[in-house]
Amino acid sequence: MELRAQALAAFSLTDPAHKVMATRALAAQGMSLHCEPITVFEEPSGPGRPERPRLLHPRSVPKRSPHTPAGHAALMHSIAHIEFNAINLALDAVWRFAHMPDAYYRDWVRVAGEEALHFSLLQDHLSGLGYTYGDFDAHDGLWTMCVATQGDVLARMALVPRTLEARGLDATPLIQAKLRHLPYPHAHDAVLILDRILQDEVGHVAIGNQWFYTLCQQRGVQPQAYYKEASLRYKAPSLKPPFNLDARRAAGFSDAELATLSASLV
Repeated sequence: MELRAQALAAFSLTDPAHKVMATRALAAQGMSLHCEPITVFEEPSGPGRPERPRLLHPRSVPKRSPHTPAGHAALMHSIAHIEFNAINLALDAVWRFAHMPDAYYRDWVRVAGEEALHFSLLQDHLSGLGYTYGDFDAHDGLWTMCVATQGDVLARMALVPRTLEARGLDATPLIQAKLRHLPYPHAHDAVLILDRILQDEVGHVAIGNQWFYTLCQQRGVQPQAYYKEASLRYKAPSLKPPFNLDARRAAGFSDAELATLSASLV
């Protein structure tokens, strides 16, 4: 089975452990697989997911203080949910968009494998706290943008990796700062997991930026003008400070974009 067909098969798996296993196996052999066109006879209605967590409107998800063991578990569960969605986002970028260069597919298969590793680290952490993925309610905000951009790979690159996932570059240091002040040992382990996630996510956003700029050049569009227009058309969330400018710079954001973000802090 060729690479994109395997990505679709992994995308459709509902059991998190099976999805992680299939995704990491695909990533391990991704460089040797053929990226030939596939025919999707029946497009899946969405990614394979377990019955839990229950998905609520974002404002309906209960808020818990991370200063309690249960609140810490809920916080880490919310990050695990993001990483589970990120596996599906990367797999969707592989199987959905045809006629892209082989390097594009291999990039996103690698991203999917790293997201699967992140989810596994968080699942193990939750297990150590006496919980598992699905024990807390969650929301589907990240996947909403994936659906909105499913008809255009350029819009996908603009608004998922370099918008939604880039927000994680900004948020992770803030979460780590809170965890460092918590009075129980699991918090230190969580900080180390987030160190690994942040390191990898810089690379993931960089891949999104690379393909965004490549596609803009191919289509003859000005990147910043397109990004502004697409953000309005697809109702992307507005960017809010504080911004991790160093991480964003490492992820390939242009000096002009960073200058705009810096100006918003004044």
